[in-house]
Amino acid sequence: MDLSGKVLVVTGSDGVLGQAAALTLSGYGARLALLEHTEKPSAAPPAGALRFGGVDLTLEEAARSVMERIAKETGGIDGLINVAGGFRWEKLAGGTLDTWDSLYKINLRTAVVSCWAALPYLKQRGGGRIVNVGAMGAIKATAGMGAYAASKAGVAQLTEALADELKDFGITVNAILPSTLDTPKNRLDMPKADFTRWVRPVEAAEVIAFLVSDEARAVTGALIPVAGRV
Repeated sequence: MDLSGKVLVVTGSDGVLGQAAALTLSGYGARLALLEHTEKPSAAPPAGALRFGGVDLTLEEAARSVMERIAKETGGIDGLINVAGGFRWEKLAGGTLDTWDSLYKINLRTAVVSCWAALPYLKQRGGGRIVNVGAMGAIKATAGMGAYAASKAGVAQLTEALADELKDFGITVNAILPSTLDTPKNRLDMPKADFTRWVRPVEAAEVIAFLVSDEARAVTGALIPVAGRV
């Protein structure tokens, strides 16, 4: 795939999947704008990437401001990859409502606000790509996954609704639904699991790369399982 000349915004680029997506997209020639919640970078960004730290994507003005800066510095925005999010395992009994509010904010609200802020620039380009990161757990939740699954189910419905809204603007909106990602934290939390069955972040990143490419222009509103052998 050739992504040369495309300006792509990656949220949550300081996480494991965000870093994998950034390296993969950069390798295909994309120019990247990396949005991170942390002030200081957790890893060196790919060559030529712009990094914006300390961005709270739950806030409309923060998102609007950073998208405006990106468009001014790069000349426009061709795609948005919403990786920002988080996970917490907690049963309803003995849990707190704060967990539901928190996961709603970091998983769904960040995606909604980022899409809202990027849309004017995607429309100016006459087309573009949005890729959201959902979760397989949103399809079938298990004990302790309620708040997380509910927030990721919201990401799936956002994807479908926005794809329909934008189908006449040349903007596609799709989501990947990863199962368990093979990350150091997941290995620590589940030491007895068969890691070979999990999805490597670079594998998920390759699906993202396809969805932002010209070859995927006919794909929109899709919720694509990236499940490995889980």
